[in-house]
Amino acid sequence: MKRKNRWITAGLVLLSSVIWLPLLYMAAQSFMGKGELIENTGAVLAGADGRAHFSLLPKYPTLEPYVELLLDSPGFFVMFWNSCRQVFPVLLGQLLIGTPAAWALGRYKFRGRNILMLLYMILMIMPFQVTMVSGYLVLKQFQLLDTHLALILPGIFNTFPVFIMSKAFSGIPDSLIEAARIDGAGEFKVFCMVGVPMALPGIISAMILGFLEYWNVIEQPMTFLKTKNLWPLSLYLPNITSDKINVSFAASIVMLLPAVFLFLWGQQYLEQGIAASGLKE
Repeated sequence: MKRKNRWITAGLVLLSSVIWLPLLYMAAQSFMGKGELIENTGAVLAGADGRAHFSLLPKYPTLEPYVELLLDSPGFFVMFWNSCRQVFPVLLGQLLIGTPAAWALGRYKFRGRNILMLLYMILMIMPFQVTMVSGYLVLKQFQLLDTHLALILPGIFNTFPVFIMSKAFSGIPDSLIEAARIDGAGEFKVFCMVGVPMALPGIISAMILGFLEYWNVIEQPMTFLKTKNLWPLSLYLPNITSDKINVSFAASIVMLLPAVFLFLWGQQYLEQGIAASGLKE
């Protein structure tokens, strides 16, 4: 029986490791020179003749793509800074506005609460293509098109983090809330001293998911931003020409690193937050 379990475990580990192959392949390509990349992937990515070849390890490793990206690509740093200017204000706004809204929806019973939660869920599952035209017209009316606020303001009022955090707040035992009130704590103090610490995994998981979403966003900046100097880093890769194919792989790795490190750091909070929200089921 133990031997059978070992074989099952080994098979599952082998299957799960397949997920890492694209990432390992991309990392290996980022250390290849332009000539070797053209030889391996030119038939697919550069319109060259012949066939593409799969090569997991570079024959002649080089840091040239990273040097060119980090030292000779000013457009990369402009877009990187644009991503920071757009993503972090969104997360800050979701904390300041979404957290109190989630507390109200998760802890208070009031008329129309179920309808409001239903509207939140409908807006949460709606794809961007459905609200694109209406969002464009609203931003145009307020003269916010082609500005950073065109991405920041809609992101702040996103309903998904409110949904995640409200489930975390609703899972707090009522006895803790009542004990704090008996001790003389007001509603704001209960929220800050009891609600936020107890729902911290849900709050952090909402912030992590929000970062991953807006760090990799593509459709919104393509729709609302016309000036390339305002584009985020997510639009840098589609605009790399085929003659800089080696730089594209290096840029992919650099862009991926913040999301990977954040995910690894907050994986435990993310699992707890999703479990508290009921999305695991």
